[in-house]
Amino acid sequence: ADIYGPSLPTMLATGQSKPEVGAGQKLQPLMRGGLATMSIGYLVDSESPMVWRGAMATGAVRQLMEDVHWAGADAPLDVLVIDMPPGTGDVQLTMIQKHKPAGAVLVSTPQDLALIDAARAGQLFEQAGVPIVGLVENMSGYVCPHCGELSDPFGAGGVEAAAGRLGLPFLGRIPLSLAIRESGDAGAPPAAGESADAEPFGVIAGKIAQWLAAHA
Repeated sequence: ADIYGPSLPTMLATGQSKPEVGAGQKLQPLMRGGLATMSIGYLVDSESPMVWRGAMATGAVRQLMEDVHWAGADAPLDVLVIDMPPGTGDVQLTMIQKHKPAGAVLVSTPQDLALIDAARAGQLFEQAGVPIVGLVENMSGYVCPHCGELSDPFGAGGVEAAAGRLGLPFLGRIPLSLAIRESGDAGAPPAAGESADAEPFGVIAGKIAQWLAAHA
């Protein structure tokens, strides 16, 4: 649902693949790594800027939600994860009003400026009756590949501290890692593999799965 900055085509190396139209004129998700995926990036020219007003963006979100054959006999839907842009704009309001999520996961880097935006988003979801599953700290610490020293260019522990102040679960940290960046750019995200870089993603996913099972 990040209409203005779709990243799935790059992260999953879908290239120029386009979704097929199936029964009921619904789009068929592109399958990658066992995931049924859809993105506005699959439907538009990758080189064209998304110069769309709010109504066009929200219309695209509705299409991605309603005109896609998410659950099929060959790929039943377990959990639908919706990546939303930062902030509290048209996309978030459309999701809340039309396709209310079971819960929201807030992702932020540790510094205060990013935490302010994440807190506002959390307030929006809570006011709309969407529970917060928990908080994730992204770009959390950098280990120098040459000397092994740990540094924190974006600060340390800010998201965990914010979770404590708000009384919300802290789900985990994703490090600022060259390997994670290179894998994402190459279309082979570490979360889909078995390397050490996949571990923090697996821990966070496990906690979210437990929350969903408890709130089913």
